[in-house]
Amino acid sequence: MYAPTLGLLLAGAGSALAALDVDFKSTASIKAAAKDVAFDVMSYYKGNRTGKILGLLGDKPPAGEYYWWNSALLWSTMIDYWRYTGDDTYNAVTVEGLTAQNGHMADRKGIPFLHFNWTVGTGNDDQGFWAMAGLQAAELGFSNPPAGQPSWLDLAKGVFEALAIRWGLDATVCSNGGLRWMIVPMDAGYNYKNTISNAVFANLGARLARYTGNTTYGEWADKSWTWLTEVGFIDADSSVFDGAHVEKNCSDLNPIQWTYTAGVLIETAAFMYNETSSKTWLNRLTALTNHTLSHFFPASILAERACELPNQASKCTGDMRFLKGILLRSLASAAPLAAPVREALDSAGVLKATAEAAVKTCEGGVRGRECSWEGEVGVQEEMNVLAAMMGVLAQGGEGKAVGKQGAAGSGGQSGTGSGSGNGDGSQGGSGEAGSGNEGAKSAGATVKAGMAMMFGGLVAALV
Repeated sequence: MYAPTLGLLLAGAGSALAALDVDFKSTASIKAAAKDVAFDVMSYYKGNRTGKILGLLGDKPPAGEYYWWNSALLWSTMIDYWRYTGDDTYNAVTVEGLTAQNGHMADRKGIPFLHFNWTVGTGNDDQGFWAMAGLQAAELGFSNPPAGQPSWLDLAKGVFEALAIRWGLDATVCSNGGLRWMIVPMDAGYNYKNTISNAVFANLGARLARYTGNTTYGEWADKSWTWLTEVGFIDADSSVFDGAHVEKNCSDLNPIQWTYTAGVLIETAAFMYNETSSKTWLNRLTALTNHTLSHFFPASILAERACELPNQASKCTGDMRFLKGILLRSLASAAPLAAPVREALDSAGVLKATAEAAVKTCEGGVRGRECSWEGEVGVQEEMNVLAAMMGVLAQGGEGKAVGKQGAAGSGGQSGTGSGSGNGDGSQGGSGEAGSGNEGAKSAGATVKAGMAMMFGGLVAALV
């Protein structure tokens, strides 16, 4: 994803006819093209084959190409594909993939979305992205987990509680709070506080607040955002920077701006504004949306400016090539919830312009529609193109609305069968949500027990 031209690979955009031919005035045409790209996305998934690991795209570097969290993005993308197209072809494999990586939670002895095999080398942001996929499934009334497995909501609550516990470990440095990047102290990166870990935590808080009605979650979202501004990770112009080191009291700010961090925070603010109608959240949302559209969409086409525009010192790594799809899906999620986002996107025209440029790159490979960025070909490019088309569908009013716990069509039930998740979704798993925090406390007991079992002597540093 590091084209020397703007945005979603314009190399090839001058072709007279792209193999992936889409009429963006036709919803049916967009959905038909999305179906093709979704097939191509899933062709990279081998986890359900003999000898492979369920739920994962593949091995992590250096043996493989994909980190653990990249697979969470796959399943989140496929949930969105179902949301905007109604095609349930991949729902079953998505449930299987998410459940396989849920952290051995069937017996409630593990840590939600922290698989034993991936504990070392895992960041708070990694675990958080898995929880966001699970919460997304609950919000949209996606297919339920199998019988005996915890609900999507239960898993999201458990991860939120784990992150809240870790937040409290650094009460005297870096403006008295904030999550570190890595979970385990022995890992490189443990002494770095990064914005995306805190953005994911805020995102979970905002969405759990709206879904459950529990205001405690929303208070954490506000606390996280406030901390990000106090420590300087979000500045007065709504630029969102990468992070800083604990040993320097977060004074050595890394000024890189990434698309996905802005996207996760825009979605956070949209959920909170939708739930509270707060002027504070309106101002945060409007300012960040305006900055994001100005900074990351030169010539109206999305660009990962830190690594893909001309004259950059480095090119996008495999990890970085996933990021733009997160921003596109975040904008699509935020727009129906908040008029400021919707109106800004309509005025700027960036989703359609980006999607038109994206599909013009899809003209290679054995099927004649493989998507690429300046020679880079992979599931990242396919997922980003799919996200771009889903953004146009969302802007056109397609897609299921996010629900609330107990509302018709919402998810969140425990896995008591193989139903579609279209029931009343009234069972919250680890406690009924209300104005208090009973559910969070129950989830926290599970988290603490799981941490003690997994980490032994390290548990004091984690809980």
